[in-house]
Amino acid sequence: MLAIYLIVSALIVGLDQWTKYLTVANIQLGETKDFIPGFLSFTYIRNTGGAWSILEGKMMFFYIMTVVVVAVLLYLLVKNIKSSKWFTIGLSLILAGAIGNFIDRLRLGFVVDMFKTEFIDFPIFNVADMSLVIGVACVFIYLILDERASKNKAKS
Repeated sequence: MLAIYLIVSALIVGLDQWTKYLTVANIQLGETKDFIPGFLSFTYIRNTGGAWSILEGKMMFFYIMTVVVVAVLLYLLVKNIKSSKWFTIGLSLILAGAIGNFIDRLRLGFVVDMFKTEFIDFPIFNVADMSLVIGVACVFIYLILDERASKNKAKS
């Protein structure tokens, strides 16, 4: 069962790295190409920070934190492998996102971002970022469902 979650993580890391490769190979730094006009475009930027470019240039911090986070995620995944699917899928998605951006930081010294929403002013992001957000949402859903189940059990 663990292998399935690790394969999911690996596939997402592969998709993340592939989209980043295509971006760098086909779009000039700072250039924007329409994908779905008024909704989504591709804009190649380099992010030397975290989400919303926080802690810009603090690569050593990101290296250390990512190694710690990956170790904790793998531990939690192994320990909770028979737990809720919401939790284990969430962990595997967070793992994929962390590794995807870590590869960029190690290899390039920055993270390649490319997806730009045209309908809302939102930071440009990548597949790894989407995986992180969806993974965190899954963990939150698990926590809500677990809390609800605990309350229902306590009432019984």
